[in-house]
Amino acid sequence: MTYSIVARDKETGELGVAVQSHWFSVGSIVSWARAGVGAVATQAMVDASYGPLGLELMAGGKSAREALDAMLESDSRSETRQVALVDSRGRTAVHTGKKCFPEAGHVEGDGFTCQANIMRNDTIWEAMAKSYKNTSAVQGKNRLPLAERLIQALEAAEKAGGDVRGKQSAAILVVSPKIAPNSWTGRLIDLRVEDSKKPLPEIKRLLRLQRGYEWANKGDDLLNRRRFGDSFKAYKMASEFAPEIEEIEFWQAVSLVQAKRLKEARPIFKKVFSKNKDWKQVARTLPRIGLMSNDPGILNEILHL
Repeated sequence: MTYSIVARDKETGELGVAVQSHWFSVGSIVSWARAGVGAVATQAMVDASYGPLGLELMAGGKSAREALDAMLESDSRSETRQVALVDSRGRTAVHTGKKCFPEAGHVEGDGFTCQANIMRNDTIWEAMAKSYKNTSAVQGKNRLPLAERLIQALEAAEKAGGDVRGKQSAAILVVSPKIAPNSWTGRLIDLRVEDSKKPLPEIKRLLRLQRGYEWANKGDDLLNRRRFGDSFKAYKMASEFAPEIEEIEFWQAVSLVQAKRLKEARPIFKKVFSKNKDWKQVARTLPRIGLMSNDPGILNEILHL
């Protein structure tokens, strides 16, 4: 029993599913996606096999509709299920069984479906669809990424009344439009809140941190390639998303030192050390691995901030 959205981004081809429920660890059973193949939400009286089986059928060439019809036909309890699929071409299919707990229903749109059951009222799925369509209509540089739009659709469901039982867990899974060569690539966003009184605010926080760490990972790569000016810019962007993470600020300062901008690095180091003095110990190791000058005067100046 839950509400969810599955969608394909028409501009990027990304595929995603997001869900919120009054149930522990909803992401472990409801949300499924595979890069370059599709996304599935299986809920109500859940049969988790709809997730991996639906993806296998779509990977084998079936459309979302063909895959769903095949699974429903072989399921003697199909009327207790609520299942939604989107394939790599943006084709959708959704089923709300007649024996799902009311209020239950769904709506299909262009490249997405919204579905819900055991809701406070029958406006939930339409509210989600309206939110997703409105955020998808924005074009250009101000257009939100798919993950943020999926989260906004969940928020719209909550504002419209949400799950009649309350809330407990949430999840979001977004995958690449390109078929991945292995099991550990192709997942762009994979976040879960397993148990919380406020799962949606928490998953929004996690998504914000993920965006920060995406920039931090770029900074790490650039720092390792000794492109210090560019690594500083990447870490600075990371800090804008995740200002509470002192480690990102630390590497920002290291990049400045390597770019011979010690004066700019000093206040950042000072701020980091005031939060956590253990970063001084990390700083001491940097000359050994070539990420800080061997000049003892520079290191001593930093350590005495």
